[in-house]
Amino acid sequence: MTAPASRSGQLVRSPVVLHDGQWWLVSGAGSILATDPTFAGVLDDFAQAMAAADEAVADLHARQGEPPSTDAGGRR
Repeated sequence: MTAPASRSGQLVRSPVVLHDGQWWLVSGAGSILATDPTFAGVLDDFAQAMAAADEAVADLHARQGEPPSTDAGGRR
């Protein structure tokens, strides 16, 4: 599994958290490590796509002279 640049953080609006390069599914009942390499790869790809989208939006705001959203970093 290739972890995204960020080593920790919650995936947008999901019960999925990246901690020290490992994906965890988190709920009120507890947490479980996502050990399936295909599933972890999809989470990596999605996290990278979200980071790229956030960066593109921030760049667009900068070119338009608008301040970026105060709730940046994948938290919409």
